Amino acid sequence: ARRLSGAEHNIAQYEDAKMTIDFTPLYRSTVGFDRLANMLEVAARKDVSSGYPHYNIELTGENQYRISLAVAGFDKNELSLETRQNELWVKGKKGEADSAPRQFLHQGIAERNFERRFHLADHVRVIGAELVNGVLHIELERELPEALKPRTIEISGGDQPPAIEG
Repeated sequence: ARRLSGAEHNIAQYEDAKMTIDFTPLYRSTVGFDRLANMLEVAARKDVSSGYPHYNIELTGENQYRISLAVAGFDKNELSLETRQNELWVKGKKGEADSAPRQFLHQGIAERNFERRFHLADHVRVIGAELVNGVLHIELERELPEALKPRTIEISGGDQPPAIEG
């Protein structure tokens, strides 16, 4: 049996251990970031082994994004999109199975129901969705309210007052 080097041993231990992160110091030293800390905590606890359906997230413009999900085998009537607060929920629910049973020699296309959630930043909204060739494309856009957009402030004063003639 080959003996593991120190680095290989550490990597093996890391891969075997469940990683847990304590966010308590973040709560103690920040004000107003509760939602961000909660999102980090939920993300750290999530089981990342369930990667169905596979997806991409792209930056398509300065404030535009696209989420593309591989949903082979789903019809657009079997898919639903819903936004709740700052979350996008994508659900796929297969219709009733065909009356004729199918016998697969190999089944590599997963046709199981799914629910996938994406956390959206403030002011990001869904502007459209399209199903093309088994891929669901969801278009998103960040719309900053006028109050949050940068603005130039005119500086007054500094001019010499008119001289008083007397």
